[in-house]
Amino acid sequence: MARRAISPLTRAYQRNLKALTKATLGSSKRIATQVQRAAAKQLKPPPGRGDWLPGVALGPAGARRYHLYRPPDLQLKFGEKLPLLVMLHGCGQTGRDFAISTRMNRIAEREGFMVLYPEQDRIANAQGCWNWYDRRSGKADAEAATLMAAVDQVLMLYPLDRERVALAGLSAGASMAALLATRYPLRFKAVAMHSGVAPGAAKSPATALGAMRGQHVPPMLATAVGKAMGAAAVFATLPPLLVLHGDADTVVSASNASSTAAVWAVATGARAGAVRTVQRGKRHPMRITDFTRRGRVAVTLCEIAGLGHAWSGGVSSMLFTDAAGPDASKLVWAFAARQLRLSAGQRAP
Repeated sequence: MARRAISPLTRAYQRNLKALTKATLGSSKRIATQVQRAAAKQLKPPPGRGDWLPGVALGPAGARRYHLYRPPDLQLKFGEKLPLLVMLHGCGQTGRDFAISTRMNRIAEREGFMVLYPEQDRIANAQGCWNWYDRRSGKADAEAATLMAAVDQVLMLYPLDRERVALAGLSAGASMAALLATRYPLRFKAVAMHSGVAPGAAKSPATALGAMRGQHVPPMLATAVGKAMGAAAVFATLPPLLVLHGDADTVVSASNASSTAAVWAVATGARAGAVRTVQRGKRHPMRITDFTRRGRVAVTLCEIAGLGHAWSGGVSSMLFTDAAGPDASKLVWAFAARQLRLSAGQRAP
């Protein structure tokens, strides 16, 4: 039986189909390899000594991965427990990225504390941002509760002092840190917000962008947020706050820094002191204002000249850092350590 002749059009179609199949398989293989490499990179510990301990916490927002940095060569006495610093990354970052760019693990090794790096799930936010703004739907509060589940989990599993926990974040992480501090004020002894949005400035995705631009920060925001946060008795329990922000930030308006300080000052009954300018070497100068109540600092506002939307003093090779700025990691830990010492002094007989 004679074979049926194949038309030139059919042969061309078969060639194209074969080429397309080969290209698709090759592309899929490359994508799979890239995904595997990215996953392996995130599992790889940041440079330096110490343990990079993985974990997963479950909460109302679902599961969230985290890593706990444990300094090397710990020689703890019986019953001794270490402070914990919770670090919340910004958009487009991972916990590992944040650890590398801030070099906070080096300070932890030197000073003797552990660092918790929670990880936002890309399913919850495609850009890796914490959903600090989505309070109207309840998503933000669910995420905050899930982060607290991660904190509670490491406090239970490792020799950590639940009475000496501090919190810091960058950008979306800073805004989530503010939400955590106002939702769970008794759980943290100090909070640091770097380049974040003022508390209460947004309640939904629709208002978040305007808040970042400083458009939803009316003059009476402090009073309005104070009422929204709860009874006056709760205000006094807010932990001391360090606000770091660059005056050249084009992503999150620098007006959020002064608004944040005003919110905390009203809520804690603190008053602003004199503004002082500090510059270390050739690094960007800082304008620092302390807000105090009964001789105790409730808020420290640090406005950094020439700094954009970046972690001040971070590793230059990483995104969202500015090596020319004052060392924010040192400033954060110095502020937190001071509050932890004061807290320990209050507990002492």
